[in-house]
Amino acid sequence: MNSFGRIFRVQIFGESHGELVGVLIDGCPAGIPLNPTLFQEDLARRRGGQQKGTTPRVEEDAPLLKTGVFAEKTTGAPLAILFENKNTRSSDYEKIRQIPRPGHADFVAHQKFGGFEDYRGGGHFSGRLTACLVAAGVVAKQLVGSIEITATLMEVGGENSIEKGIDKAIAQQDSVGGIVECVVKGLPIGLGEPFFDSVESLLAHAIFSIPSIRGIEFGTGFAAARMFGSEHNDSIIATDGTTATNHAGGVVGGLTNGNELKFRVAIKPTSSTPQQQKSLNTVTGEQEVFLVKGRHDLCIALRVPVVVEAVTAIVLADLLLLEQKITRVN
Repeated sequence: MNSFGRIFRVQIFGESHGELVGVLIDGCPAGIPLNPTLFQEDLARRRGGQQKGTTPRVEEDAPLLKTGVFAEKTTGAPLAILFENKNTRSSDYEKIRQIPRPGHADFVAHQKFGGFEDYRGGGHFSGRLTACLVAAGVVAKQLVGSIEITATLMEVGGENSIEKGIDKAIAQQDSVGGIVECVVKGLPIGLGEPFFDSVESLLAHAIFSIPSIRGIEFGTGFAAARMFGSEHNDSIIATDGTTATNHAGGVVGGLTNGNELKFRVAIKPTSSTPQQQKSLNTVTGEQEVFLVKGRHDLCIALRVPVVVEAVTAIVLADLLLLEQKITRVN
C-alpha cells in the first residue's frame, strides 16, 4: 500500500498535479528537534538546483508542519508534513488518456483503477512524491543521530564522469540512467532479523519505493557469484566485528555486523524521453508515433542520492526503535 515501517511508520499521499503531496509519520518519539529549516538542504538536493539534465519544473517545496510539532520539538503525536503543488501544467497530459506512455504506469494504473486515477503528471505514481520520502528521511536522520548515511552518484549513462554522461544524453536527445552507491557508518551490531526482516530485505523493500529503481546489490553484489568462497569471506580481525574486507556489505545473516553498510542501486533512464516513441492508441486500437509532452529530467539519477539516503534513514530509524536504541529525547 502507501505505508512502511512497524514503529516508525511512514505513509505518503497526494498526486503530482493535485493540490498537494504529503507524509504522515506515526511512532516518532517526542522531543526530537524539528523546524522547517532542517528540511531545506535535503529538499534542495532533491530538486537538483536546475542543473543540466534535470526538469525545468521547480516547486518551492516549503514543508508545512501541520501536526505533531510544538515549540520546534516533536510531541509524540502523528507528524503530518505537507507540500503544496504550485507549478503544474496539466494540459501536457491530456494525450495520455488515449496513448499511455511506454515505461510509465499510465496503462496499468488505468486498468487497476478503472479510469478513475489522476493521470496528470503520473498522479500518485509520480517522482513528485519523493519529496515526501525526503521529508520523512530528514526526521529519521534526526533520530539516528551520529550514524552517517551518504549516497553518491557514481555513474551516469555508463560514464564515470557525470558531466560526460549528461552531455551524452543531450547529444543524443535521449534520457540516461545511473548508479548510486550508499554507505552507512556507525551502525551497531545486530540490527535486523533473519529471513523476511533482514536488513537487506527491508532496505530493498524501501528502496524500490523510489520510482525508476531497477536493481540493488549489497557489498560485492552480483560479482560474488564469480568469486571463491575463501575470497568472498570477510576475515574478522577485531572484537568490535571489524573485518579485513567488506564483501558482505556490512550485513551477515540479515544482521548488521559493525562494518560499513554498503549497497548500490541502478536507476533506469527517465521514461519520458525527448525521442519519438510508439505506443498503443487505446481508442483506435492501433500503434502510433508520438512525443511525450511535459517537463522531465534527462537523467533522474541526478536527484536520487538524497532519496536513497532518506529511505535508508527511515529503515534504520525503525530498526533502532525496535531494538530500543532510540528513546524519547529530554
